[in-house]
Amino acid sequence: MNEKFSEYAEQVYNLVITHGIKVITAIIVLIVGLWIIKVVTQRTNKVMEKRELNVSVRGFLRSLINILLKVMLLISIAKMVGIETTSFIAVLGAAGLAVGMAMQGTLGNFAGGVMILIFKPFKVGDLIESQGHLGTVKEIHIFVTILLTPENKTVILPNAAVSNGDIVNYTTEGVIRVDMLFGISYGSNIKDAKNVLQKIIEGHPKVLKDPAPFVGVKELADSSVNLAVRPYTKPQDYWEVYFYVYEEGKLALDKAGITIPFPQVDVHMAK
Repeated sequence: MNEKFSEYAEQVYNLVITHGIKVITAIIVLIVGLWIIKVVTQRTNKVMEKRELNVSVRGFLRSLINILLKVMLLISIAKMVGIETTSFIAVLGAAGLAVGMAMQGTLGNFAGGVMILIFKPFKVGDLIESQGHLGTVKEIHIFVTILLTPENKTVILPNAAVSNGDIVNYTTEGVIRVDMLFGISYGSNIKDAKNVLQKIIEGHPKVLKDPAPFVGVKELADSSVNLAVRPYTKPQDYWEVYFYVYEEGKLALDKAGITIPFPQVDVHMAK
């Protein structure tokens, strides 16, 4: 009885020693491996920066390299603890297929990210409108694109929706037109109003000389003559010009004695 117990105890001891060393070694390799992956990712990013690779591409490749290295580390650790690599890869592939079928949207986002980087409808720093959101592109990742709105809100858009939907890029041409509308009364002098508004837009340093700003009659509305005011500026200066022209335009029209009408109804009483 004692001999059998000693034999079992020795087997358990050998088993613990053998597999315990493997497990401890695997844990050490995991910790060191994650640290090395972090260093490699940082170094790779610095190399891409030195070569002045596009910011959008840098973010995408950095994420992709990080994920691939971690998968390789996981396979190596599995082999160290005695798991057959071929069977492990087969199981991993089957699990990947099952997960892929369950996460078709995620794969679509990955494909969308690749399409964005290949066709480059926008890049980091561009002002775009997509999926009902307007903002500056902050980052382009494997699965999502991050926008920063004028209200300083962060919007995270799935790449599949972005690549398959409409995209309005306000930065591509480097110039954007600011469309504004001023209504003056029918009794006011149109030429005087145009001259006042023309001076306002030409006096702003962020309004471009070429293309030349334009002021003209857009329509004869029910209670006002509507003037279209259309200065051009750089996309990043859009809101500054927009708010300035509306405020200063109103003050200048008031000073010139030009009336801006408000909705009103004339009622005639029949005897």
